[in-house]
Amino acid sequence: MVKVIALLLAQLLTAPIVSESVEIGGSGDVDLVTFECRDINRSTVLQRVCYDPAQRQLIVARGGVYERYCGVPAPTVEGLMGASSMGQFFNRNIRRQASGDRYACAAPRRT
Repeated sequence: MVKVIALLLAQLLTAPIVSESVEIGGSGDVDLVTFECRDINRSTVLQRVCYDPAQRQLIVARGGVYERYCGVPAPTVEGLMGASSMGQFFNRNIRRQASGDRYACAAPRRT
């Protein structure tokens, strides 16, 4: 039994770390290695929220589609996560229709 556990631990520790990436509508893939992601089960609007505080980037899944918002301050994300209605908070404070271009991300440069 001890040998089996030791073997399983050795395999786990030597397994390659695979980074997750998601496709953002219209702007390609984003690697989530620096993001903290949470699956959301208490909202009918949001299914997943990922945030990178260093880059101040927020990625949300709505209706199975990922959207990226840039320059989002941590207190805004904290407000989203703690809101009694995440969907209402998102729609009023973050969503492009409500925030205009405030959280728009620069288009990637093409060479």
